[in-house]
Parts: sequence; structure tokens; C-alpha cells
Amino acid sequence: MQCWIYKGKKREETYLYLGGKDATDSVPEDLLLAMGPLELVMGLDLSGPKHLARANPRQVSEQIQERGYYLQLPPVNDPKLGRLQ
Repeated sequence: MQCWIYKGKKREETYLYLGGKDATDSVPEDLLLAMGPLELVMGLDLSGPKHLARANPRQVSEQIQERGYYLQLPPVNDPKLGRLQ
């Protein structure tokens, strides 16, 4: 499965994985507003033996198929953010 990864200008270390380029139709409006303008980071093929730094590729694929997107949040204890989530 091909996906497109975007980051928001308002939320550091937060990424939105979509099933199509600019396919934000299924993303809740509140989430889009919270993230701010989206910037394309990269396209990625999730099929095969892939490893992602902070997400399970199978779970990403399933959520994109079920709801149209996958939201990757920053780690709970990210020192760059200076707080616990």
C-alpha cells in the first residue's frame, strides 16, 4: 500500500499518513485545524517488510483503509517538547 506522509506546521513531531496524495477528505476538520497547514514529507510503500521509527506498518495500513488516515503523535516523553503528553 502506498501512503503519503504529511507534517503539520502547528504540531511538532506529529505526522498524518494518508492513502492518497492530498486525500484529506476523511480527516476530521478539527484535526486538520489543530495541525495547521500540511507539508508533504514523503511517499512510502507500506507493503513488504518495512520498519517505521514510531509506528507499525500493518497498523498504519489498517487504519488508513478503515478511516482514511493514520495519526502519528510524538513520543510521550519527548525532551524536545519539554512535557508529558
